[in-house]
Amino acid sequence: MRRIRYSVAMSLDGFIAGPQGEADWITMDPDVDFSSVDKVFDTIFVGGRTFAAMTGGRPGGKIFGLRTFVFSRTLQQRDHPKVTIVAGDITKLVTDLRAEPGKDIWLFGGGLLFRSLVEAGLVDTVEVAVIPVLLGNGISLFPAPAPRTRLRLTSHKVYPKTGTLWLEYALERPTPRGRARSPRKR
Repeated sequence: MRRIRYSVAMSLDGFIAGPQGEADWITMDPDVDFSSVDKVFDTIFVGGRTFAAMTGGRPGGKIFGLRTFVFSRTLQQRDHPKVTIVAGDITKLVTDLRAEPGKDIWLFGGGLLFRSLVEAGLVDTVEVAVIPVLLGNGISLFPAPAPRTRLRLTSHKVYPKTGTLWLEYALERPTPRGRARSPRKR
């Protein structure tokens, strides 16, 4: 089963974008190897607003060269033929994609999309690059109303050149009795 990994940059005060969706505060650390993305992922999920911000509102293609699914109730498939626009029930589609052979799925952007997938029990890990900046306002990593979700730290790394902290957590799934259990290991 392919994992869904929410990999995102976040300000120290918990925002993944500024109030207008801006990402100019994200520092790119020279020690982070972004060229290996295609070795780990072959599919990317992105929310409609994040996609619009990345493409400047113009018809967009694949993001980072990966098979791209854009979750939006407002974008039209005919306007974006190089990606798949998802507007309906996401649970079946995401479950089917996870069952396909392939690499992990990168949940790239969209706090609301992240929350929806967590509520459906479909996210395996949260990988956050904590950028040393306080935005004071913006788009939250996990917008309310959101369910309480327990996490288990699985990895961490400090990037001294920029002061960025990389944290990786596994999401613990609730059991019928309310106790959390760790997700299946790969």
